[in-house]
Amino acid sequence: MTTADQSSSQTPKPRSSQPWLHQRGEEIQKFGTVRQLPVGLSYDTRMYSCQRLNQVLCDLRILHDMYKKHHWLMRGHTFYQLHLLMDKHADEQTELIDTVAERVQTLGGVAVGDPRHVAELTHIPRPPNGVEEVPAMLSRLLEAHEAILEDAHDAAARVQEMGDDGTNDVLVSDVIRTNELEAWFVAEHLVDTQLVHA
Repeated sequence: MTTADQSSSQTPKPRSSQPWLHQRGEEIQKFGTVRQLPVGLSYDTRMYSCQRLNQVLCDLRILHDMYKKHHWLMRGHTFYQLHLLMDKHADEQTELIDTVAERVQTLGGVAVGDPRHVAELTHIPRPPNGVEEVPAMLSRLLEAHEAILEDAHDAAARVQEMGDDGTNDVLVSDVIRTNELEAWFVAEHLVDTQLVHA
């Protein structure tokens, strides 16, 4: 190395406050793959758990957005209480979504992130673009909860058989318990009772 080469390699680059814009990079891990992490589970177990978790994750994200939509579009004499309930449940779903996505990452997988990808994979039927009557909104939420719960129960049993206690715990303690409780709260608003007289 010449003296000129040494001096140029040792000269620091000028600093700039200009951000490096419009960057692109290689996709370093494809969706649907798992990398090796020291979590004590086989490749097949981690792959299966990530597939099941990503399906639940897609459906939870759609349910979250349905809650937000219904929060905004609520109508009628129960507006105030349901407006608040829809937002509370949406917030709970946000926490749940993060928990499930982080479990996928913990297992070495890739959590589904793009809403367009979510729309391709979800099992939850698409609601109308406009405003439905309140009972229809609530019924649609209950159907989504039930679909998620059926899938989560099945997934929890299967990952338990494969020895993935962590995923089983997320599915049972978080996904199932939260969705059961929310379904109960929503369902009670569809009971036709008198407010004052028996």
